[in-house]
Amino acid sequence: MEDQAVRCYRHPDRETGISCTRCERPICPECMISASVGFQCPECVGSGGPAPAGASAVSGTVRRIRPDAARPRTVTGGAIASDPRLVTKVLLGINVALWIAVLVAGDRLRNDLVLVGRAYDLGAMEEVGVADGEWYRLLTAVFLHEEPMHIAFNMLSLWWLGPPLEAALGRARYLALYLLSGLGGSALSYLLAEESQSSLGASGAVFGLLGATAVLMRRLNYDMRPVAILLAINLVITFYFSNIAWQAHIGGLIAGTAVAYGMVHAPRERRALVQWGTCGLVLAATVVMVVVRTVQLTG
Repeated sequence: MEDQAVRCYRHPDRETGISCTRCERPICPECMISASVGFQCPECVGSGGPAPAGASAVSGTVRRIRPDAARPRTVTGGAIASDPRLVTKVLLGINVALWIAVLVAGDRLRNDLVLVGRAYDLGAMEEVGVADGEWYRLLTAVFLHEEPMHIAFNMLSLWWLGPPLEAALGRARYLALYLLSGLGGSALSYLLAEESQSSLGASGAVFGLLGATAVLMRRLNYDMRPVAILLAINLVITFYFSNIAWQAHIGGLIAGTAVAYGMVHAPRERRALVQWGTCGLVLAATVVMVVVRTVQLTG
């Protein structure tokens, strides 16, 4: 028998997997209010005071909670964390720390971490790049920035898009989404860009989060117009300015959208298999692109 979708008690048209930690009624992201542990609904926050021990209020009644009751889960089946912004904060910290490190250490550190297919390093007097076995550049470039406006724009976008996704997906799935989006952007850039062209920045990962936001909003029956307008503006900017690595943006967008679709539309009876299987397929596609380009450059 097909499982009935759980819907927000204040917005019956919106599916959700998040519950109030006090009354356990299902709530959508619009109704979630951060608490010291998890989220609470507006009515519990407004009433104040703790809920009765071992009980929860539902529709004006009090029901007993079994000691072994399952922990509330997110819409994708992830555990609800006490701090739904923790992974986003860590990612922000890594980006900022690496930006400061490049400012202190200079161009040498940036050149060692930036994404480049194949180029000749005059300082080291040798060929460098992903094609020469430096595959780590596909990931390090995702956390690398140069200009203040570049990192400021990406980090503001991460802070705006990240926490709602982290709360909805759970920490592990959200981190997988971010990393696979970044790697997907790097892989497509490596595949299509000139071999000596360097690129850096979290834009690919951010575009992945933007695509995931659209998928999640569509799944929860939210108004799609704001995210559609934002996506359209970013795509226009991507192709208007010649110094932007459009390949990374598109690669991240495709990877993030694919990962998010697999996560939020996975059937409950095979949820983990479908979700992590989708991540595996996106990672496999990334590896294929990298291998194909490496063969082109070294064959």
